[in-house]
Amino acid sequence: QVQLVESGGGLVQPGGSLRLSCAASGTIFRINAMGWYRQAPGKQRELVAIITSRNSTNYADSVKGRFTISRDNAKITVDLQMNSLKPEDTAVYYCKMNLVARIGPWDGMEYWGKGTLVTVSS
Repeated sequence: QVQLVESGGGLVQPGGSLRLSCAASGTIFRINAMGWYRQAPGKQRELVAIITSRNSTNYADSVKGRFTISRDNAKITVDLQMNSLKPEDTAVYYCKMNLVARIGPWDGMEYWGKGTLVTVSS
């Protein structure tokens, strides 16, 4: 039984900062990649940032240089530090982790959080 819970969303002014956190619970044997996705109104869900098990990171071009993804394997958490926020960053942000849980499979499977709303507005 694995659950991901995001936190840290809210209202912030343009140019401001926000830090999102996602914590996983359950019996987890191995942690693979972790990532953050977002879905803005009227748009498809898109990848924001991903961090691999070796701490290699990739960012969407729209957030590169402004957002930073990090992970804590001991706590099984992934954070997204968002700086210089823009109105176009407004979206529901979803945490995703590829995890090997007790039920398997060995290669892992994807787990999603329910999302946290980030609103960037003056």
